[in-house]
Amino acid sequence: MPRAPDQVSYPPRGMSREEAARYVGVGTTKFDDMVARRLMPRPKKIDGRVIWDRIALDGAFSDLPEDGGNRIDELLSRRA
Repeated sequence: MPRAPDQVSYPPRGMSREEAARYVGVGTTKFDDMVARRLMPRPKKIDGRVIWDRIALDGAFSDLPEDGGNRIDELLSRRA
């Protein structure tokens, strides 16, 4: 009996270089530069494939500096 198609849509956990660059919103040349400068994570290797972990990309993206800061975060930090 054939399996029913997956009805849930979700992003892949592992991404190619091109997919990872697109995921964080830059081109592959900029992405390579960011990896070299350790602003983005290094890839994992599975046999001969080079794959970026989406969760590691999320963490690295969150750690990038913000232009001018985030006003909401500034206001909330004053309450603490």
